[in-house]
Amino acid sequence: MMVISHLLELVLLVEVIVYGATLKVEALSMGYYAMQCPMADIIVRNTVNGALRKDPTLSGPLLRMHFHDCFVEGCDGSILIDSTKDNKAEKDSPANLSLRGYEVIDQAKKGLENQCPGVVSCADILAMAARDAVFWAGGPFYEIPKGRKDGRRSKIEDTVNLPPPFFNSSDLINMFGKHGFNVQELVALSGGHTLGVARCSSFKNRLSKFDSTHDVDPTLDSSFAKTLSKTCSAGDNEEASFDPTRTTFDNAYYNALRSGSGLLTSDQTLYVTPRTRAIVNAYAMNPALFFLDFQQAMIKMGLLEVKEDDGGEIRQDCRRIN
Repeated sequence: MMVISHLLELVLLVEVIVYGATLKVEALSMGYYAMQCPMADIIVRNTVNGALRKDPTLSGPLLRMHFHDCFVEGCDGSILIDSTKDNKAEKDSPANLSLRGYEVIDQAKKGLENQCPGVVSCADILAMAARDAVFWAGGPFYEIPKGRKDGRRSKIEDTVNLPPPFFNSSDLINMFGKHGFNVQELVALSGGHTLGVARCSSFKNRLSKFDSTHDVDPTLDSSFAKTLSKTCSAGDNEEASFDPTRTTFDNAYYNALRSGSGLLTSDQTLYVTPRTRAIVNAYAMNPALFFLDFQQAMIKMGLLEVKEDDGGEIRQDCRRIN
């Protein structure tokens, strides 16, 4: 097992180098903080684990926060910036209102600033926190290169770059393809929905007056649709889990898709479409394959449009530009 573990680490390291070269990421490295802040990983991990012990439901939002950060202006911590009277920031977009756990990032940043002030970026903290949330919830552990700088822009209009819940597979393939992801990586990253919930406002269109022919989305299991309708009768802000194990990182999400219990249109479409259905079936039958592909896709996602050198900064407060 030890040999297999080392071989896997070597494979991931080689892929990071390849991805980094492809995406022109030069300053990032696994040991970026080894000299200036050697306790960085431990401080972040302890903070995340402590928060998740108190509230296990934070694992999904922390993972999703990293994804929503990277798909808008790159992995630069822009999702963490608060709005001001002169600027409406990303976090106040309707697409981000279900995100939680900003205080966990703040706490980790405070611990790091006490240990090694002005060294660790908020973008790196968020990437590490997402990794640690996945592992805490039972998912794979993957090491990530570090050295991202924090961005100086966060505008609500930029969140149009996030995939909306009504996208079909063609829309998703096109959007993810623009970021350099293939179809397999799209389906693997979608598996992050094994953690967390979505608000009724994101899927209520599937429950009534769906189209001119169907009242309810025909790809939605009828009994599941009734359950969702009952939940959403209390209002748009009510929540439903993506799969039955909302705080456990597993492959239950893919099994839900196979039974017609995908929560969002953008979830169920992965099983409806033949091009992605085979991958869904593979992950449903082989959780180890899903774990491997997920961690590789997450490492790659963490390299999107990274700010380096003078292209960014190290924020003193993750909620504010210096």
